[in-house]
Amino acid sequence: MAVLSAVHSHPHADTDSIIGVVRQNLGAVSHQAVYDVLRALTGAGLLRKIEPQGSVARYEARVGDNHHHVVCRSCGAIADVDCAVGHAPCLDASDDHGFVIDEAEVIYWGSCPECTTAAKSS
Repeated sequence: MAVLSAVHSHPHADTDSIIGVVRQNLGAVSHQAVYDVLRALTGAGLLRKIEPQGSVARYEARVGDNHHHVVCRSCGAIADVDCAVGHAPCLDASDDHGFVIDEAEVIYWGSCPECTTAAKSS
């Protein structure tokens, strides 16, 4: 429950951050215990594991809604983005190769507001 609570209160947190939050709440807990719980919660569909290119695995409690993410190339900040819009809805692949598609993973890359402001100030 402590791991699930940590992820709920710190969306997109990496494992080390989650371990830190759990230890603040419970005291001593092993890395392996947290890894095991994260794996079990992800397997049960209670958490979602995301792995943006060049980043360690991160976890979130927002599951089952096929949302996407925007990632800052500078600082690594991550935010949720609801389903893609425009000419190609997020579940319509140009060629599904016979697959029955039930989820799409889209990652938008750019600069967060803080990094954009810092770059303009430099």
